[in-house]
Amino acid sequence: MQTLPNASLELASIQQREETALLNLPNVVGVGIGTKQKGEADTGTPCITALVSTKWPKSLLASTDLIPHCVGEKKTPTDVVEVGEFFAGGSYSNDAREKSVHDSPIANDNPSLLSPSESGYNLGDQQVTTTLTRRVRPAQSGFSCAHYRVTKGTIGTCCYDARPFPSMHEKYYILGNNHVLADSNKAKIGDPILQPGRGDGGVYPQDMIARLTRYVPIQFSTDSSQPSNYVDAAIAEGKLQDLDREIYWGGHVKRLFTAPSVGDILQKCGRTTGFTTGKITTINTTVDINYPKGKIARFVEQILTTRMSMSGDSGSLVVNADEHAVGLICGSSTAASVINNILYVQLLLQIKVHEQ
Repeated sequence: MQTLPNASLELASIQQREETALLNLPNVVGVGIGTKQKGEADTGTPCITALVSTKWPKSLLASTDLIPHCVGEKKTPTDVVEVGEFFAGGSYSNDAREKSVHDSPIANDNPSLLSPSESGYNLGDQQVTTTLTRRVRPAQSGFSCAHYRVTKGTIGTCCYDARPFPSMHEKYYILGNNHVLADSNKAKIGDPILQPGRGDGGVYPQDMIARLTRYVPIQFSTDSSQPSNYVDAAIAEGKLQDLDREIYWGGHVKRLFTAPSVGDILQKCGRTTGFTTGKITTINTTVDINYPKGKIARFVEQILTTRMSMSGDSGSLVVNADEHAVGLICGSSTAASVINNILYVQLLLQIKVHEQ
């Protein structure tokens, strides 16, 4: 199962040997394979890229805290790129109005007053007016959707079970992030999924479009352990007549694109920022992403792009210019977006988003 272009395989081996040491340096939030930058220009020289939350002047750092100019026996060049902090969905909300929202859905259809989730997000650093928040049936990729305790997120696409294939498929699903559809591991199988999400006016039971079916648990870091995650992903079963595999403003997935390269141009359609494009800046990226209540999860073999998402876009399906599926957006910073490779999403959830 190859998720890297052949030209990057040697660099990936070097990265594997040097990554732990780089991640232990101050302000380093990720490491990936990129190309050397010189000012605003891209030199095109392959390198190991250290992603830092803040790029401090060298004079303020101890010599032992500096990222070396090159690593490994072959003296592979490094680069330092400032990306800020990554969050699952964006900045966490402190909006009292949002936290005062109360819903009344539970999995067995008996209403019960519930306190709001702490999984809400706001837009953080800017106002966005392009939102896909209306109720849609059948629901398309790109529109608002979320677990009933989560305020907002995005439908990635619709899909079905991978096995048996081919066959007469009996179940159909919405695909999205764990933190959107499964409330960061806190949801129960069978919980209602709303379209639009609660933060966009969705209410139970009239806006329920699906029920949580399965998810890949997110493994959070502890003081003694930093487990690796490949995806932040979940599916929820709905009725075929309510689900549509078309990507709003993006067409239909034609095939999978599982080994993208640095510099590739990608596109997505999401609940908050609508249709956006971005460029891949690093591949095979290991990155730490912040979740509610101070939790951090480390993700490996991720795709990093220029910023193409904001809060509420989590779960968006990213495709290339030929409408080949690349992956799911799972987090963002003020400078970049993180994408789970679609090959791992399909494998770990045992689904298919396309027949090829």
